[in-house]
Amino acid sequence: MIESKKRWRLTTPDAGMVQAIQQELSISSVLAKILVTRGITTAEEARAFMDMGIEGIHNPYLMKDMDIAVHRIQRAIEQQEKIVVYGDYDADGVTSTSVMMTVLQDLGADVSFKIPNRFKHGYGPNKELFQQAFDEGAKLIVTVDNGISGIDEVEFANSLGLDVIISDHHDIGETMPNALAIVHPRHPEGKYPFGELAGVGVAFKMAQALYEEVPDHLFELVAIGTIADLVPLHDENRIMVKMGLEALRNTPRPAIEALSEVSGVKQREITEETIGFMFGPRVNAIGRLQDADPAVRLFMTDDPSEARSLAGGLDVLNKERQAIVKQIADEATAQVEARYPDGAPHVIVVAQEGWNPGVVGIVASKLVEKYYRPTIVLSLNPETGKAKGSARSIEGFHLYNELAKNRDILPHFGGHPMAAGMTLKMEHVDELRDRLNDQAAVSLTEEDLVPVVEIDIPVRLDEIDIKTIESMRFLAPFGMGFAKPKFFLDDVTVASIRKIGAAQNHLKMELAQNDAKIDAVGFGIGSVGDELTPDVKIDVIGDLQINEWNGSKKPQLMIEDVRTDQWQLFDIRGIRQVARWSKLIPDKGQVFVAFHPETVAVFQTLIGQPIFTPETLSECETAKQHLVLLDLPDSEEQLAELLASTQPQRIYAHFYAKESQYFEQIPTREQFAWLFSFIKKRGSFDFKKHCDELAKHKGWTRETLFFMLQVFFELEFVTLNNGLTEIAKAPSKRDLTEAPIYKKRQQQIALEQKLLYASYKDLKQWFDAKVSAKEEEIWI
Repeated sequence: MIESKKRWRLTTPDAGMVQAIQQELSISSVLAKILVTRGITTAEEARAFMDMGIEGIHNPYLMKDMDIAVHRIQRAIEQQEKIVVYGDYDADGVTSTSVMMTVLQDLGADVSFKIPNRFKHGYGPNKELFQQAFDEGAKLIVTVDNGISGIDEVEFANSLGLDVIISDHHDIGETMPNALAIVHPRHPEGKYPFGELAGVGVAFKMAQALYEEVPDHLFELVAIGTIADLVPLHDENRIMVKMGLEALRNTPRPAIEALSEVSGVKQREITEETIGFMFGPRVNAIGRLQDADPAVRLFMTDDPSEARSLAGGLDVLNKERQAIVKQIADEATAQVEARYPDGAPHVIVVAQEGWNPGVVGIVASKLVEKYYRPTIVLSLNPETGKAKGSARSIEGFHLYNELAKNRDILPHFGGHPMAAGMTLKMEHVDELRDRLNDQAAVSLTEEDLVPVVEIDIPVRLDEIDIKTIESMRFLAPFGMGFAKPKFFLDDVTVASIRKIGAAQNHLKMELAQNDAKIDAVGFGIGSVGDELTPDVKIDVIGDLQINEWNGSKKPQLMIEDVRTDQWQLFDIRGIRQVARWSKLIPDKGQVFVAFHPETVAVFQTLIGQPIFTPETLSECETAKQHLVLLDLPDSEEQLAELLASTQPQRIYAHFYAKESQYFEQIPTREQFAWLFSFIKKRGSFDFKKHCDELAKHKGWTRETLFFMLQVFFELEFVTLNNGLTEIAKAPSKRDLTEAPIYKKRQQQIALEQKLLYASYKDLKQWFDAKVSAKEEEIWI
C-alpha cells in the first residue's frame, strides 16, 4: 500500500453529456470530459466557448462613471492639461499604466506617469506623490489598478484643485473616495455584466471608450496583466487573454521580443504559462526591490536596443529576487525546524530582522507548500518597533476572519480567506502566534492539515494520444477559474520503473493498462521508486504533456501523486548486507520478525531495533503495517497464521537460512539401498572413523551420508554397537518417509522451494493466496 501525499477530490463528469458533446462536435472524449467538468454541458455551450471572440467584448459605458471619465479626459486633451497616470508596482499595475499611457499618448495628451515605491510610499494613492504631480503642473490624475481605498488621499488631491479619476478592480469598502469619477466593474450603482476584470482590464475598457473601438493592439498588455494578477479567466478576461496570447506570438513590440529572449522562450510559442512563470515574475520583481518605472518604459519603448537593456535589468533583478527569497525561505525553514522538531504546528509564524518585506509573501507561499500550514512571515524593524509581513493560508482556515479576532494586537491588516498583509508591534508577535494556534486547534481537523488536490478528468490510457493532447490548446487559456486539467488514471500497472537524476530523486516509469502504455515522469518523488514493486497496480494523477525528442513525439504523464491500495511484496532475499536492504524499510510501522531464536542473535546488533518472534509479537506496540520476515518459518501454516494476525500492507521477505537444504536435496532410494547393502555386507562399519573415505568414494557429502544413517536409526534399520553401525536384527518393513528427519527434510525443501528459491512471481502468488483468503474472511 502507498498512501497519497495529498487528499484527492475526484470529479466524475456525466457520461451522457460527455458522449453527446463528443459526438456533436467530433472531438476527443478527453476534451469533452474537460468541458463537462467545467460546467459546459451542451454542444451549443461548448461551441460558443471554443469559438469565443471579440464580439464578446462588452460596452464600456455600462460601467458607472465611464462617461464622466471620458469627457474629463477628452477636455484635458483638448486644453492640453497635464495628466498623470498613477499606477501600481506589480505586473497588473505596470501593464495598466502602459495601457493608459498608450491611449492617452495616441490621442495627443500631455501625459506622464507615477508609480509609488513599495518601501517608501506603500500601496495605493499617496499624498506626497499627489503633491509632486500638482507641483509639476498636473490638472488631472487617473489611477489604474488602485485608488478605491484612497479616501484621505483623494480629499487631499481635491484640496489642491486636482481632479481624480479612479479606475480600479479591488474590493470596494463601505465608503468610496470623493473622486470625480470611479470606474469599477463592481460599482454598486453600475450595470457592468462582468465584475472580475483585472486592473489592466479596467484600463482597457477606458481605452476602448476613448478610442471609440476595441483597441486590439493593447490585448497583449492586457493578457500579461490579467494572467499575472490571477483573476478568473471567465467571460471578458478569457476573451482578452485568448486574443492577447495570439497577439503576443506575433507582435513587433520590442518588449515582448526582449522578454522572450531573457526568459529563454520562443516568441511564437508563448502561452499562458510563459506569462505566469516567465514574464510575470520578471515584471513583478522590480517592484519588489525598487522603483517599477523601468518596467513601464520597457512596454512603452519602440527601441529594440532599449528594450533589451531594460528587459536584461528586469532579469537581473528577478535573479536577485530569487536569491533573496531562497535565503529568507531557508532561514524561515530553519526557524520552524528548530522551534518544532517534532513537526510543524497548526499555524506557522516566523519573524526576523532584515527580511525584505517585498518578498515575504512569496516566502509564505513556499512555506505553505512545504508544510501545508497557514503561514505568516514577518520582517522586524527594531527602529520602529514594528513587524510587517504577509500571510498565506490553507483550505479550512479563513485567514481574514481568524486575524480579525485579534484586532486588539493587530491594528493594521487586510486581505481575504487565503492571503493577507499586516503590521503589528514586535512585542505582540509571540502572542499572535499563540493565539492563532489556539484558534486553529479548534477550526482545523487533522484531515484539514493534509494538502488537497482537485482532480477533474478521469481517463483511460487508450484515450491518450498526441492528437488529443495537442487539441487541448483549443480550450486554452487555462488559469484561475479555468484551471489546467488534472488527469486521473486508476488501476494502471507499473510495467517498469527506475530512479533518475544525479541524486536519484526523480522517477521514470512506464504505465500500462490493457494494451496501452505511456511514459510517466515524477520530479522529486524518487523515493516512491523504493515503495513500488513489480506489476503493482496504482492510481496516479498528473498533467499530460508531449515529450519531443529528436523529432519524435510521445505522450507523457507528469506525475503529481501516486497511491495504491494493494498490499506489496518486497523481495530482499539474497541481499546479504543488512545495510543494503534495511534502508528500504519505512521508518514507521515496521516490525522485524524471526521464527528462530538463533536468527534474533544474528540480526539484533545489525538492525539495532527490536526483533519479535511469533510468540512475542503481541508485545509489539507498533502498528504492524510493514512486516519484515528475517528467516524461514518451520511451516507454511506458521507463516499463514502470522499473516492472519498482522494483515500487513507491505511484506519484506529476507528469509535468511543458515543451512539451506534445497540444494542438498534428499538422497535417492537407490542411494539408501546401496548404503543398507554396504553395511549388511560388512556386518558392521565404523562411520566415525571412515565416513570421509566412504563419502569420497561415492561422491557424496558427509552431510548426505549422516542424513541417511539418521533415517536408518529412526526407522530402527540399524543399531550402534561399541561405536560400530550394524544392521538391526529383523528390521521391520517401513517406508523411508516415516522417518521424522526424512519428513522434516521434505518439508524444509518444499518450504525453501516455495519461499526462498521461488521466482518473485511465484512467491507473490503464494502470499496473495494467504493475504486474499484472510481479506475475504474479514469481509464475510
